Amino acid sequence: MIHELKIFKSFADAIISGDKTFEVRHNDRGFQKGDKIRFKVEDHSEKSEDHPISEKLYEITYVLNSWGINEGFVVFSIKEAAVES
Repeated sequence: MIHELKIFKSFADAIISGDKTFEVRHNDRGFQKGDKIRFKVEDHSEKSEDHPISEKLYEITYVLNSWGINEGFVVFSIKEAAVES
């Protein structure tokens, strides 16, 4: 499954640089390991298609939905997905 998620530019920049390898989200989509993520930058000063993250696909590699995480929320780790040919 591919999830389309909005993201602030500062967080998108951190993912692109490799500093941010996780997401904290409301778990309204049933995120699971192996799901794919396509991010769309939500920023008034820049269009989503102008940010390099909009050209990339990410894969969920681990999901944490308990152990100190508020009910209804999830933390998942991501990595850039391999290009499918």
